[in-house]
Amino acid sequence: MSTEQRSMPGAALRIVADVARFRLRRLEMANLGGAAAVAVVAGLPPLEIAGRLLFGALLNLLVYLNNDYLDVDADLASTTRERAMTAFLAAHRPAAVAAQLALLGLLLAIALLWEPVLLLPLIAGGGLCWAYSARLKRIPGLDLAAMIAWGMAMSAVGAPLDDPLAWALVIQLGLFSGVFESIQVLRDRPEDAEVGVRTTAVALGELGSRRLIRIMLLLSGVYASFVLVGPIGLLPALGLLLPIDRATIPAYWTRVRLLLGVTLLVEVAYVALAGRSAGLWLAIEGGRIT
Repeated sequence: MSTEQRSMPGAALRIVADVARFRLRRLEMANLGGAAAVAVVAGLPPLEIAGRLLFGALLNLLVYLNNDYLDVDADLASTTRERAMTAFLAAHRPAAVAAQLALLGLLLAIALLWEPVLLLPLIAGGGLCWAYSARLKRIPGLDLAAMIAWGMAMSAVGAPLDDPLAWALVIQLGLFSGVFESIQVLRDRPEDAEVGVRTTAVALGELGSRRLIRIMLLLSGVYASFVLVGPIGLLPALGLLLPIDRATIPAYWTRVRLLLGVTLLVEVAYVALAGRSAGLWLAIEGGRIT
């Protein structure tokens, strides 16, 4: 057995740990909080919620590792990535592939042996992330649409198939993901334009990108108001009052995360206090979806 083969398990574990540490520090696994909220709204028992969140955590590791693996050459030239982490991944690509296959195998086993409905977020979330990293993030409009769909797929980890209220919240979380993606592409716009990557922000320009963020915030609030919790759902619209300054985009992004996090907590609390029948405002029959 060669030295590389003997070191592969250790290298794979380090790569997975690096991905987890880097993404958690950047608050990029917030979809787990969304999945937990969906599961609570759906009234799932605590042990099932824990199992679904474990599945969601492993799925996050898979999709973010896949993203880093596909982007490793570009990340080596970036000034915003951790140099040592990226260099290690680049030097141990077979181990990175092995780690992805191991995570995929584990996720498939959990879904097939325990909860087959989890195949939906696995296929949709994993597939969308791969398509985004490989191609869609370089196509204006589709990068945003893919991340809205991805946000829905990842939070669907907590949603039973037969629960309309849980799925209404999944759509809300997809809109939140669209807000975050709009901020991210604005943040990365100068670097993307420099290397010829045409994202939505590059296509819209600085002013158009700021307008897009505000449109997504307003859309999130209107949806929450009409579908979920009434007027208090307009909380995301408070984000329209926050200035978007290129020099302070990371701080702005943190404030928006906090605002949308509070909105999610308010929505979950409202449903818990008002009852599930009060959770959906769009009328299908008799003024309520029941």
